[in-house]
Amino acid sequence: MAMLITDGQLREFAKRIFEQVGATEDRAWQVAEHLVEANLKGHDSHGVGMIPNYVNGVRRGNLHVNEDAELVLDKGAVLLVDGHFGFGQVVAKQATQMGIERAKQIGMACVGSKNNYHIGRVGTYGEQCARAGLISIHFVNVVGHAPFVSPWGGRDKRMQTNPFCCAIPTAGDPIVLDMATSAIALGKARVARMKGVAVPEGSVYDAEGQPSTDPNVLEQGGSLAPFGEHKGYGLALICELLGGGLAGEWTMQDVDKQTDMTINHMLEFIIDPNLFGGLEAFQEEVEGMSRWLQDSKPAAGNDRVRLPGEPERESMSERTANGIPLDDGSWGSIVKAAKIAGMSDETIKSLTE
Repeated sequence: MAMLITDGQLREFAKRIFEQVGATEDRAWQVAEHLVEANLKGHDSHGVGMIPNYVNGVRRGNLHVNEDAELVLDKGAVLLVDGHFGFGQVVAKQATQMGIERAKQIGMACVGSKNNYHIGRVGTYGEQCARAGLISIHFVNVVGHAPFVSPWGGRDKRMQTNPFCCAIPTAGDPIVLDMATSAIALGKARVARMKGVAVPEGSVYDAEGQPSTDPNVLEQGGSLAPFGEHKGYGLALICELLGGGLAGEWTMQDVDKQTDMTINHMLEFIIDPNLFGGLEAFQEEVEGMSRWLQDSKPAAGNDRVRLPGEPERESMSERTANGIPLDDGSWGSIVKAAKIAGMSDETIKSLTE
């Protein structure tokens, strides 16, 4: 079963939980907005279901809720930024903004953003760049807890879901390719487990290395598979080496650091199209190519061809109008986290009913 809750209610509830664990109002609001937007866009794996993880991170001393990003190295086009284990939604956005400002000044910026507590939906930072008329490419790794993804050709869990993102500005809504390099994100497996439903074929393996559609095998020694076989594995490795090895100096082979936290490092390339033929000329090519693809005759079972980012906007429109669905398991975990944070039953009831 699932409940429906409005985005306004959910945003306020999340904000109050983060304030309860010590975050300032502006930071609490920013994180809540980010999480609820992920739910609105259909990425429940990166939405409010992460709240228990964050509350646990605060209790363990791993998440520092009021930290800001610090520029620790400035070499002109290359910036290194330390998030000091602050809310990723805050510090990664700050690092990205530094990159945007530098790219606007000199045409391009390469930003290494390290030590961010879970940055959430990476597409958010691509959209941030696209709104400024800039192209961006993001390589992200995940460290701080035991691995969940097996390398192609191996059975041991040695990697994480390492996201890749690229965002393209248009005259309207941006094109945003935002994806985990595993067959499904770990959070999607968590949501499936909470709902009691199967995951797609080819997305998980059991402890014996046999394909499965049961998300519970991940709790029983199983692993997530890379998407696209060797291709997804290869891209995951690149994210690990660029996001983690180069920007963060922390990769999954640091076994002693695999504890119970979720840390992201990100390497961003932010490019001003005016370095080339200009934004307007570039957007003409983007729009022409988009129409060329969208004019394709739909294949059986499809109503039309969509561009990356369109499904999220369709979901946002539908869920804004009709509410955000949350399964009983996920909702119960969030309410439990609110109580652990110190919120009373009466306050929870007043915010959610």
